[in-house]
Amino acid sequence: MATKARSKTTSAKKSPAKGRARQTKKGPAASRKAVGSVLAGHQADLWGVGAILAGLLSVVAVWLGSGGFVGEVIDDGLALGVGLLRAVVPVALIVLGILLIRGGESDDDDLERLARAAVGGLLVLVALTGLLHVARDRPGIDSPISEIGAAGGVLGMAIGGPLHAVAAVAGSVLVLLALGVVGVIVLTGSSARNIVTLLGRVLQPIPVLFTRAIRSLFSDPTGADEAAIDLRGPRGPFDQDASDGDPHDDHDEAAEPPPAPKAKRTPRAKKADAAPVAEAEQQALTLAEGDSLWKLPPSNLLARSRAQQIDRVDVAARGKVLQATLDQFGVATTALEPIVGPTVTRYVLELGEGVKVSKLESLRKDIAYAMASPDVRILAPIPGRRAIGVEVPNSDRQVIALGDILASKEARRASHPLEVAIGRDINGRNMMINLATMPHVLIAGATGAGKSSCLNSIITSILMRSTPEQVRMILVDPKRVEMGQYDKAPHLLTAPVTDPRQAANALAWAVREMERRYDLLHKVGFRDITGYNNAVDAGTLEPGLGEVGESGEPLKYRRLPFMLIVVDELADLMMVAARDVEDSIARIAQMARAVGIHLVIATQRPSVNVITGVIKANIPARLAFAVSSLTDSRVILDQPGAERLVGRGDLLILGPASSTPHRVQGCWVEETEVRAIVQYWKDQAPEFTANDAVATEAAPEGPATTSSAPVPAPGGITSTPPSLGSITDAPPSPADGGDELFVQAMELVVQTQLGSTSMLQRKLRVGFARAGRIMDLLEEVGVVGPSTGSKARDVLITPEELASRTGEA
Repeated sequence: MATKARSKTTSAKKSPAKGRARQTKKGPAASRKAVGSVLAGHQADLWGVGAILAGLLSVVAVWLGSGGFVGEVIDDGLALGVGLLRAVVPVALIVLGILLIRGGESDDDDLERLARAAVGGLLVLVALTGLLHVARDRPGIDSPISEIGAAGGVLGMAIGGPLHAVAAVAGSVLVLLALGVVGVIVLTGSSARNIVTLLGRVLQPIPVLFTRAIRSLFSDPTGADEAAIDLRGPRGPFDQDASDGDPHDDHDEAAEPPPAPKAKRTPRAKKADAAPVAEAEQQALTLAEGDSLWKLPPSNLLARSRAQQIDRVDVAARGKVLQATLDQFGVATTALEPIVGPTVTRYVLELGEGVKVSKLESLRKDIAYAMASPDVRILAPIPGRRAIGVEVPNSDRQVIALGDILASKEARRASHPLEVAIGRDINGRNMMINLATMPHVLIAGATGAGKSSCLNSIITSILMRSTPEQVRMILVDPKRVEMGQYDKAPHLLTAPVTDPRQAANALAWAVREMERRYDLLHKVGFRDITGYNNAVDAGTLEPGLGEVGESGEPLKYRRLPFMLIVVDELADLMMVAARDVEDSIARIAQMARAVGIHLVIATQRPSVNVITGVIKANIPARLAFAVSSLTDSRVILDQPGAERLVGRGDLLILGPASSTPHRVQGCWVEETEVRAIVQYWKDQAPEFTANDAVATEAAPEGPATTSSAPVPAPGGITSTPPSLGSITDAPPSPADGGDELFVQAMELVVQTQLGSTSMLQRKLRVGFARAGRIMDLLEEVGVVGPSTGSKARDVLITPEELASRTGEA
């Protein structure tokens, strides 16, 4: 027993020593393993920092020629190794280091990136050094370092030398170029097809530039420019070139034939094969880039807004308050990532099992109370998601400048001249809308909600992105204070219209212009303005044999610009001439899309008396700003939502093919910026004077006269205006063909000095409706006064004045 006890004691004494020995043996291995595990997650970082360090040392040695002994060794070594390519080695090393430090989603991504960079870079390096060796007189191995360093180095000598000996210069160049292309494909992770496509895009303008250069040698630049520039506005595109007031063409038109049309980018197509453009594709087409001398304003005329920092802690705290409030009312929710917009923050919630959406919607006031907000908007559900959105106004709102939107990638991708900036949505996406696809827009909201700012953004966007050759505008401003800053801009067809009666005449003129354009398209066989303009650019539209204009000159087809009519206050027009305005708007909204005439109508009184059912039915696109009641929101959007907006540019946009409004913060443009842009355009058209003709109550007795206001053209060239009369003049008198009994009725009323409808019924043997219509025509031409109830109207002219007027006619 004693022996066993001693043996246990001895083993017990020896065991700690054995443990220490074992621990001592495993110590270095464990340390190395620990260090390796620490560095295992930073391999890409270590390699990246090393590559950047090597690149910086190469910069000091190769570019700056310093670095002491180490710099000389690096410079000579790179010169001997890769020759002239040592100048780009520092950049390649630094870029490689940055890519490694940035890393990927996993270690496999890092390894793949490193392998791709190594293999692709090596192939490109081999190809370039080989080409340098072949091109730089192929120095030998016994040549001095200076000659080797001026070519492709030892690497180029090892690659280019054998290739040149086997395949000569041409063969070796082809092999090395193919090797370089493979290296680029591996390095970029692209494909040969993409490389070929990129080369095709780069080389595509060369034949066009060569063709233009050849044609310019055989054409008169002055004559060609004058023939190519035509800004006659709404004048018929097939009217004659000269002989109606242009002093520059009085003598040279008959002596010299017109110059040949310049080449356009639009491909030529035969007139017989010109198929109409599909309506879905029509508005996506862009205008051809001609040789216009107009210059678009620089982007620095528009200011930019400062970036606003988001307080994530405050957003998260308010989200917890929202979720706790809903929990108190028994609505189980799961909070997802909130979306912080410029105006509101949308808290995204998933409802628990068995919770009805209507129960959460009924708690809107309680949510607003808990969030200390005047009101909240509940989006149930969010389109395309199985979630509910609760939109709460931000305590610190962000101002979105128009310059921010027009400088974004969305604006750079926009190609149509009628694409305008609207603002930024809750997801931070910049909103550009195409007015040609709307095709008309109705804007409504309370006073001060942001309608005028939206109109200014739309008009300024067109001034920044389009020339007068592409878009012409008619601005109607019954309030007299909003559109005056655009006066004399060359995009305008007439001065901003401030008189409501003149505005009604301008809308009637637009209807006549629409009909004239339709007659033109029917004549030439096109269904829309895009197909017609493409044919004009291609030079395939030729007048028929013997077709001449009114002055006997040969016809010539010209481009039709898009036309935008902006009305700032529809309610004022409806108060003065409701029937005429509503009829004109309905006609334009129903038919004018195909001929490029579009409406933008705004009002601060969204009632059924102003936004009538006829107008709403023909203008599907709506922009709703903050309103005061649910009824107003239903008038604008046919649904609630606008009454919960917070004002100052906060709007809901409802597209023509959507039933769910989209919330956007409208952009803002300063008045000083607008004036600077307008002045930039006015400097290019110094001789432009607006047409200030004012419509009178009586219709003009003679034929419509041509205004003397010139229409601007680049370089100070002016051309005669359209022979359609003043835009704001009253339409032609109904006496020219309104009723065959009109002249007889006028003579009867003047001779009897009795303006009575019942008298016309008896004397002319017509019904009451026709007699009343003739009496209205007599009032329009100033023969009788307005109606005074059941009494006869006052006769305003005497038989002598009627005789003198008839004699003059």
